[in-house]
Amino acid sequence: MQKAIIGKKIGMTQIFDEKGNVIPVTLVEAGPCVVTQKRTVEKDGYSAIQLGYEDIAERKLNKPEKGHLAKAGTSLKKYLKEFKLDNAADMNVGDEVTAAVFAEGDAVDVCGKSKGHGYSGTIKRWGQHRQEMTHGVGPIHRSAGSMGANSSPSRVFKNKHLPGQYGNERVTVQNLTIAKVDAENNLIAVKGAIPGAKGGLVFITTSVKA
Repeated sequence: MQKAIIGKKIGMTQIFDEKGNVIPVTLVEAGPCVVTQKRTVEKDGYSAIQLGYEDIAERKLNKPEKGHLAKAGTSLKKYLKEFKLDNAADMNVGDEVTAAVFAEGDAVDVCGKSKGHGYSGTIKRWGQHRQEMTHGVGPIHRSAGSMGANSSPSRVFKNKHLPGQYGNERVTVQNLTIAKVDAENNLIAVKGAIPGAKGGLVFITTSVKA
């Protein structure tokens, strides 16, 4: 069964299994979320639910946002995200989704926004080597180097590794494992690292590869 929840990345720590092995994990404050909208095949052509996460003051929302949540009859939420789930037809507006929907050992995909590094050079962005630090190279030790052929093709090919914006983009890490679930404190420990900075918004869904 497909499952999904919205949460915030707290940071990384480590736990120990029964054999005493150290497991690096990322803690996520997952939910509680509430179903704010339901899509049906009859009306929308597909089945899905929209989850809302984190309460927000009324003054921080515009009229369409307040009207949408007022129609659902739920508390005002800061983040909304739609998920296509197998059991979406069985869920109703107002239902609460907590960390308890996941269990230890579940395979999940975690989606978040990666850390932004701004405008970065090719060494930092693509891991390229610098030029030799010797006489004759000049003040271009960290430059990108040759752009390719000259008169033909008289252009730089697409997808060439060049300086530019690095990070601050949507990233999904697939097939991670849930190491532990603390439903009372709305915590999920995901084995390994996940995208984003501390406090960043993340979406945890059932793995598409599992």
